[in-house]
Amino acid sequence: MAPTVSMEDYIERIYLLIDEKGYARVSDIAEALDVHPSSVTKMIQKLDKDKYLVYEKYRGFMLTPKGKKLGQRLVYQHELLEDFLKAIGVDEENIYEDVEGIEHHLSWNTLDRIGDLVQFFQEKSERIEELQEIQRKNEEFEQNPS
Repeated sequence: MAPTVSMEDYIERIYLLIDEKGYARVSDIAEALDVHPSSVTKMIQKLDKDKYLVYEKYRGFMLTPKGKKLGQRLVYQHELLEDFLKAIGVDEENIYEDVEGIEHHLSWNTLDRIGDLVQFFQEKSERIEELQEIQRKNEEFEQNPS
């Protein structure tokens, strides 16, 4: 079964916590996702059932290879979309929410093409400068359409 958006959010957060701290506790996940610990426990049991992690009551849990692979992909996807939005000039204060809003709705093929575009911009800084010049002209036109 393919993971739901909610399952992906949990797997991504668990992966990041384990990567940062070496472990992930229910309380850490609940705080990070702004949910009740009981909701985290229910999701952990579901992720265990679907073989994304191994859960032992009162002992904790670990991501399975399947869970780690998905966690890595989700973190990569998130970082790629942040890089893309930065490259095209999205205001910094909008980037996180915009990524959260779109990251679960794109195919891997689309993400690969976005990766190509990010690489295209990163390989030659003048490409970003050219895009910024177009954006400046468009903003001027929007302010003075006459």
